[in-house]
Amino acid sequence: MQSKELGRYIRSIELDRDKVPSFSQYPFNLPVLRDLDTLSLHPKVTFLVGENGSGKSTVLEAIAVACGFNAEGGTKNFNFSSRATHSDLANYVKVVKGVRKPRTGFFFRAESFYNLASNIDDLDTEIAFGPRIIDSYGGLSLHKQSHGESFFAVFLNRFSGEGIYILDEPESALSPSRQMSMLTRMHELVKEGSQFIIATHSPIIMAYPDAVLYEITDKIDQVSYEETEHYQIMRTFLNKPQKMLKLLLDETY
Repeated sequence: MQSKELGRYIRSIELDRDKVPSFSQYPFNLPVLRDLDTLSLHPKVTFLVGENGSGKSTVLEAIAVACGFNAEGGTKNFNFSSRATHSDLANYVKVVKGVRKPRTGFFFRAESFYNLASNIDDLDTEIAFGPRIIDSYGGLSLHKQSHGESFFAVFLNRFSGEGIYILDEPESALSPSRQMSMLTRMHELVKEGSQFIIATHSPIIMAYPDAVLYEITDKIDQVSYEETEHYQIMRTFLNKPQKMLKLLLDETY
């Protein structure tokens, strides 16, 4: 896998276990970190999937911060902070880079997207002349669009080729049809030399074929798409919704 384009921009991440103060304190007590040493990344798309609280967003945040991105999201030029809630895991993570350097990049974090949109508006009020920051996001304030529209405006306008994109639950405001549109946009950017690292719950998004999937339970394992719990649960529900509803609601339908 790593021979493809020599790992593109990030080949792997390594946890410096010798420097970890204690595996009994957060975030090092998370099961995902218990046996983590090196995590190889796909040169095109890497997915981290798992249940809420499994630690996938914590790991993704550490990768982003170790790469130089703001903990609350945006490009490397953003430095806003509404509240310092991120862990110090990034201080113990080494990013093993490929031979190429990305031209651009973005850390997209759904839970702090509102803060990112506000920071863009605030910065643009200080610009006396020249292009506004929002112009590279489609020209319309992200606060003046629906949640899903603003998410997709970033993917469509701010993302471009030869970039490293780290996305945390990008599907959270997207309808199923928009999630499929996101797959199309991802594929366009991959063909233009971009690399994605994505934490997601969406069986639609994680279906992207040229990728590696890591599922986090009490450890982290590389799995196939059909082996993921997300896919299996969704398939079961859609194939037999009445049976599932009866089991879930204890009613007869």
